[in-house]
Amino acid sequence: MKETGFTNAVKQLGKGWGVRNNNGHIAVRYRPTNEQVPIGLKWHESNTLEALQRIRAIYEQHKKGHNLKESAKRVLGSTQYIELDWKRCAEKFKDQKINHGTTIKPDTWKSKYEPVVSMAVDLLTKIKPPSNSIDLIDLCIKDWKPGSRSRQIRAQNLAQFLRHCVNREGFSPSWLPPTDLSSHIGRALPNQMSYKGDPIKDENIIELISSLPTDEAGQRWADAIRLMAVYGLRPIELKHLHVRTDNKTQEPYLFCSYQKRAGGGVTRPRILYPLPVCGHSWTLLQRLQANLLKLPPLRSDDQASDSFLTYLGRQKYWKQLKANMLEDSQRLVPYSFRHAYSLRGHVLGLDSSTMADAMGHNIDTHNRSYPWSSESNTKAQFKKLANHTY
Repeated sequence: MKETGFTNAVKQLGKGWGVRNNNGHIAVRYRPTNEQVPIGLKWHESNTLEALQRIRAIYEQHKKGHNLKESAKRVLGSTQYIELDWKRCAEKFKDQKINHGTTIKPDTWKSKYEPVVSMAVDLLTKIKPPSNSIDLIDLCIKDWKPGSRSRQIRAQNLAQFLRHCVNREGFSPSWLPPTDLSSHIGRALPNQMSYKGDPIKDENIIELISSLPTDEAGQRWADAIRLMAVYGLRPIELKHLHVRTDNKTQEPYLFCSYQKRAGGGVTRPRILYPLPVCGHSWTLLQRLQANLLKLPPLRSDDQASDSFLTYLGRQKYWKQLKANMLEDSQRLVPYSFRHAYSLRGHVLGLDSSTMADAMGHNIDTHNRSYPWSSESNTKAQFKKLANHTY
């Protein structure tokens, strides 16, 4: 295509009008509002006349007061030419990251990029999508702790995707992410618990498990939830489980070898004690012993919770329950299963010292983390959760 003649013809329409080659396709631009839309034609000389006709028709609609996108819709008669193709761009971004430039491994894409890019595409293809990069970034990282490395990585990788869409795919510059992401990433509050949240009701645990897909992946996640709920596990601890045998009784028991020193104290290796959920223990110990229980792949220890957030964040029941709890000023997180174990133990009459030992921390940490563990707060907590079923 002879760019000079074609581009000059478009510029003559009026101040601010222009055209560009958008990865082999023609896109019309209007600089005063920083808008750009493709017109459904490839950048080829044979399309010059048709392109000028479409652009002039778009220009006439624009003069009537419509924005560029609406003008293009009215002229082209189909949204396929003007809607931003986020899914296609996600595939091209993946190809760029894995096969070109400073390449990354496919496993890195799957663990670090795919979760946040897929979430962004899901949000952007809904009926009421976010309209700018700032809102999109906030929606995609809101479930991760402010100031955390996981939240930072998600924000940075999403920003890379958005820059790709603008710089390489011709999307509007309005989708460029902020240069400084610190206001999105935030900072952790002093003495803030790493995983705040509230206990999930036992009947909701049962309903959540029942709602999961019945395929192999769904059942692996179901078993991971069962283990956390029955044994009060941190997500990390699913990677540190062992079946051992009591030397005296020869009975098998479940042991957690996870150990970590943190600001809240020392997490100690411990014997695990089950507290059934609505009477269910699901023969977890026996299945582990027989090597019949397979868990889903979890990320590295400091990001194990993220694996749950990624999977459960796609499940309809989890999303609805999360919204319902939020209406009651309660927060649903992967640690909610562990919190439910703590509350269940206190309801059953187990004292704080016993529960602290069972959960792998000292009594001070336990009382600070779980306000219902002190008698002064028990009544208030039970009133708040009056409809809780065990």
